[in-house]
Amino acid sequence: MADDDKVERVVPPYQTPKGVHDILPEDQDFYTYIKKVVRHRARQAGFRRISTPIFEYTEVFRRSIGDTSDIVTKEMYTFQDLKGRSLTLKPESTAGVVRSYIQNNMNQLPQPVLLYYIEPHFRYDRPQKGRYRQFWQFGFEIIGETDPALDAQLIQMAFKIYQDLGIDALFSLQLNTIGTAEARKKYMQILQDYYAGKERSLCEDCKYRLEKNPMRLLDCKVEDCKILASLAPKMTDYLDKESLEHYAELKGYLDEIGIEYTENPKLVRGLDYYTKTVFEFWDKTEGAQNAIGGGGRYDGLVELMGGQPTAAVGFAAGIERIIANMKREKIRVPKKDELHVFVAQLGNEAKKKCLGLIEELRENGIKTMGALGKGAINIQLKLADKFKAPYAVLIGITEVREGTALIRDMKRGVQESVKMTKVTDRLVELIGEENLDKYDPGELLYS
Repeated sequence: MADDDKVERVVPPYQTPKGVHDILPEDQDFYTYIKKVVRHRARQAGFRRISTPIFEYTEVFRRSIGDTSDIVTKEMYTFQDLKGRSLTLKPESTAGVVRSYIQNNMNQLPQPVLLYYIEPHFRYDRPQKGRYRQFWQFGFEIIGETDPALDAQLIQMAFKIYQDLGIDALFSLQLNTIGTAEARKKYMQILQDYYAGKERSLCEDCKYRLEKNPMRLLDCKVEDCKILASLAPKMTDYLDKESLEHYAELKGYLDEIGIEYTENPKLVRGLDYYTKTVFEFWDKTEGAQNAIGGGGRYDGLVELMGGQPTAAVGFAAGIERIIANMKREKIRVPKKDELHVFVAQLGNEAKKKCLGLIEELRENGIKTMGALGKGAINIQLKLADKFKAPYAVLIGITEVREGTALIRDMKRGVQESVKMTKVTDRLVELIGEENLDKYDPGELLYS
């Protein structure tokens, strides 16, 4: 049992488990903004949203990700249901999307099929900055076409999203090609020959990888393993012609659209299903330790999971890591949660009048709170101050009798008496049409 698990057991039961956290209102502003940016860019490019189940049969991930990957061997939350079937909380989304593509006969749709997702994922990983055991990712999958121009467009869209979020200058695009499955088999034998006799210098994980998937030794972060990897035979010397041509075309497209990249022959990615193109966005100062996204081609995955041979390319990014970098850059996101009006009242008759008024104000796009409790007007105005409402509407016994209300400018401390039937119109005038938050169910589909 790991030490952190022993410590975790003494934590009071009414706290979050280790590695998960509440998304509080101030962080929800970031999540909401990121989701809107992603949806906007997805719609521009013709992607449609998909959501796969939170859990799948374990074999979906074992078969696609690979038995030797860290995710499968160390990080999956796997459990049995009441009938003894093995299920796993999804650690990534590509496998589930491909399963859905096959199960729902999406090969009958116009190809390629363009899908995107914004989903929670789960990995039993060591919690650290920007990395949690429950985390959110957004991602894009293009299934059904081999053209390297699609690789370039996907990279460009990722870059545009980072640009929209104000963090594009923090990261560099790392680019590589790892060839076809057949070419990799030959290269892995070359690697095994190179590492023969050097096993004592490898970390425990790499000793296991040497037998199961030698390419994973190239991206180990342990210092001794990194030194050995830097001296290993270069993958590009053993790649097939098809992969090299695909890679050359991709670089030509990236050059044409002005996307800068760093060729990184050690980049292999951690999932077994990748072929040809692989890429990641690395922090310019912290490197791979603060990567915020990556992807690549997985031309053999659909067939591996029981479908017809189908080319595909995808990309995913971690939302928590993006937020951490936005906060580091002190980026403020737009939000619509600030109140416009606080309605204060005195007496039951006034409260009755308030309820209808509050509903009318909200329906006209005026964000309104009020008619709370039975405190004095002064107490309610202090509450309005705490909620930072720029205006307050005051209704007491006199106002009920006269059919009026007082509109108070909370910043200036002045107020005016307005007929009850004119309160909404006057507040719209004061707040400004452009600042209203009007509700339109049809428009919400495109927000």
